[in-house]
Amino acid sequence: MFSSRTGWNLSPNPFTAALEQKRKSGAPLLDLTVSNPTTCGLEYDAHRVLSSLTNAAAMVYEPEPKGLLVAREAVAEYYASQAMPVEISPDNIILTTSTSEAYSFIFRLLCEPGDEVLIARPSYPLFDLLATIQDVRLVPFSLIYDHGWHIDFHSLRSAITSRTKAVIVVNPNNPTGSFVKEEELRELNEICAANDVAIVADEVFLDFPHKGIAPKSFAANESALTFTLSGLSKVSGLPQMKVAWMAVSGPEQRASDALSRLEIIADTYLSMNAPIQLATPILLASRTDFQGKLATRIRANLVELDSQLVTQKHCTRLGVNAGWYATLRVPVTQPDEELAISLIERQGVLVHPGHFFDFEQEGHLILSLMTPQNVFREGVQRLLQSTNS
Repeated sequence: MFSSRTGWNLSPNPFTAALEQKRKSGAPLLDLTVSNPTTCGLEYDAHRVLSSLTNAAAMVYEPEPKGLLVAREAVAEYYASQAMPVEISPDNIILTTSTSEAYSFIFRLLCEPGDEVLIARPSYPLFDLLATIQDVRLVPFSLIYDHGWHIDFHSLRSAITSRTKAVIVVNPNNPTGSFVKEEELRELNEICAANDVAIVADEVFLDFPHKGIAPKSFAANESALTFTLSGLSKVSGLPQMKVAWMAVSGPEQRASDALSRLEIIADTYLSMNAPIQLATPILLASRTDFQGKLATRIRANLVELDSQLVTQKHCTRLGVNAGWYATLRVPVTQPDEELAISLIERQGVLVHPGHFFDFEQEGHLILSLMTPQNVFREGVQRLLQSTNS
């Protein structure tokens, strides 16, 4: 009865089973995987957010496939206000309810069933599901760690075939927190232009650089057809508001053709609702307060993590330039999943094993720097005690 694209194994894996058992027992659990900004103790201006949804103009239905102009103008202003400003016309912006929906639009635009899209590893696991339900095949290329993360261009070139339609780059990457460097962008553009391949740049964590880094958005990229994605979920810490967008850039004719087709795809669904579009300027403006509070917590947790790491010899932190996560390199005494299960069962600490993010080698654990500081402090203490015993 059901399509093969939904033939997933729905049985809980050992990690999930251990987590469910721990929660059912009622035993306390220190969660170092926090990813929901609305539930981790960060204060919001609730009146400002909620009152933005009461615009009387929402009583009039104005179907606009790309999204209401007032919202697209707010997104364009967001790019213009970056530390490294980007000028982009609202006409080159298409609103979606989520970056996941934006991916579905792009896959439908570029790919026939069975076509391929390249994706770096390590990376976030959601991409596998997004590709599968669109009948697209994901093909990995590698990021390598050598005094920082770098694109393995030999791996990328080797992955390209006649069916390759796009390369996904997450800038900065989740969970490595690494940006695409300027020289890497030049090489990526050369490869994509030579092979008639598009770039899909996922920039949901762009606004969270560390150490004063001023990243530049792919929305300015003109050398290859480029789709730059982001949204309020991360930018303003409002995943429940369901506002995202894609900015289309590249060679003029290619970008124009892509926008014309995307407009028809968007018109087919008209998924964005009027109140949230009209609220977008206010919700985007609220990002300053949210980002400041989260940045303070991230910095504090990184300091705490590093101060605990210097007291022992077996675990180290990989370099991170941006984002909400830190990667620990731990002794390989057992598979990462088994270690993570042991931490749940024996220490009451929840972390993500490296394979969750498709790390190619064992010996990596992922910690959320969004975690409330008291929980983070105790959780790291227990983790390091366990891995160094």
